[in-house]
Amino acid sequence: MKEIRKKYYKAFGQNLERVMEKNKKDVMTVASIGKIELKQVYRVLNGEHGASLGTIISIAKGLDIEPKELFDFKFDLEKE
Repeated sequence: MKEIRKKYYKAFGQNLERVMEKNKKDVMTVASIGKIELKQVYRVLNGEHGASLGTIISIAKGLDIEPKELFDFKFDLEKE
C-alpha cells in the first residue's frame, strides 16, 4: 500500500504541474496568493508527500480554481 501512495502523490504532482501551466501560474505566484510556503508547493509538485486538505485549498486559491480540479486525473488503483 505504501508504494501505491507514492505513485499517487507523483501523479497528483504531475497534474498540479499541468494545471499550473494551463493557468499560467508559477510556484511563487501560487504560494503567494495561497499564503503557503514555496517549499510546500514544491513538495507537492515533486510528489514528496500527500498534501493536506489545507494545502490543497491554498494551492487551489493560488491557482484561482476549485480544489476538485486538482484531482481531475486518471489513476488506476487496480494496476498500481
